[in-house]
Amino acid sequence: MDTGLAVFFRDVTSRKEAEERLLDADRRKDEFLAMLAHELRNPLAPIRAAAELLQLAKMDEARIQKTSEVIVRQVTHMTGLIDDLLDVSRVTRGQIELNRIELDIHQVVNEAVEQANPLIRARRHELTIRQAPQTAIVAADKKRLVQVLSNVLNNAAKYTPEGGHLSLRTTVDESRVQIEVTDDGIGMTPEMTKHAFDLFAQAERSSDRSSGGLGLGLALVKSMVELNDGSVTCRSDGLGQGSTFSICLPLLLEQARPKSSELLESGAETAFHRPLRIMVVDDNVDAAEMLKMLLQEMGHDVLVEHEPFQALERARLDSPQVCLLDIGLPEIDGNELARRLRAQLENSRLVLVAVTGYGQESDRQNAISAGFDFHLVKPVDINALTSILRTIEVA
Repeated sequence: MDTGLAVFFRDVTSRKEAEERLLDADRRKDEFLAMLAHELRNPLAPIRAAAELLQLAKMDEARIQKTSEVIVRQVTHMTGLIDDLLDVSRVTRGQIELNRIELDIHQVVNEAVEQANPLIRARRHELTIRQAPQTAIVAADKKRLVQVLSNVLNNAAKYTPEGGHLSLRTTVDESRVQIEVTDDGIGMTPEMTKHAFDLFAQAERSSDRSSGGLGLGLALVKSMVELNDGSVTCRSDGLGQGSTFSICLPLLLEQARPKSSELLESGAETAFHRPLRIMVVDDNVDAAEMLKMLLQEMGHDVLVEHEPFQALERARLDSPQVCLLDIGLPEIDGNELARRLRAQLENSRLVLVAVTGYGQESDRQNAISAGFDFHLVKPVDINALTSILRTIEVA
């Protein structure tokens, strides 16, 4: 009889490492969702308080102005969070479309600094800017590049104690331009530096929430820079030693320059202003009423309907020049309503604007295919809406 002992070994190191990575990703996801819920709820408190205050009688003009500013500021903050979430979704699914044009990096820097300045001033930081004397032309999406640099500047301002020092420096060589943003803030551990651009990665949050974030901004920075053929890195000497973020982009060689495209600037100058007859269609009564009041303050004649079939009949009888339609309507959606409005002979020159919470690129394409001329995402950017209405006025 064979009485030998057989021993088998199996290396499970890679499996254990994979399990640990999954657990870590799951933990960061749960932390992100908890923080997201907190961050989205937080602006609702001042918004609600401000709205209730506006209902009170005998408010002087100064208090009304201050209350309105609170609402705008908090809604802007919430909109930014939602836009970041949508951008992450688009990037991970490869649905980001770039409008790449010739850009002078100095212009990008100036616009990014302008966007970040309110936070920098609020935290009483000193910002030093040193730009290379030579022109640096890149081929990139202007909106996205400004978004990238303003995000890095805002991060530097947020993670630096009040009264700190920030610097922005550009250098140019034969083939590339480099933008460096340096702060003397809280710094990062080697482990945090390693994962700074990971989705859902967050710095430690202080009790007053002055530090920490949703873990979206730097992931978007990396994705957007790489989509524009660049690279981004970060370094820090450790906690309390500040941080430096470096963005590198290839210079656009003279022979490789594409033809620049012209962008419609919001708030473009117009020859004159005249009121329009506008119909707002939204089953959300409060949203429709607020948009009506805003348009009336701009001097327009405004009709409101909440049901799509009533809107069809109203459009036939009153012949509005512009219709602002919600997409998520009862009975038939806004896209179908747009098709039926287009089919009415009375509305052959009607301008249709989608005003909707559906903001994916596929939603915009569906709206344009249904007959819409423009697609705006709620909450509506008033400058964008004003620009659209002005193009109609001078047509």
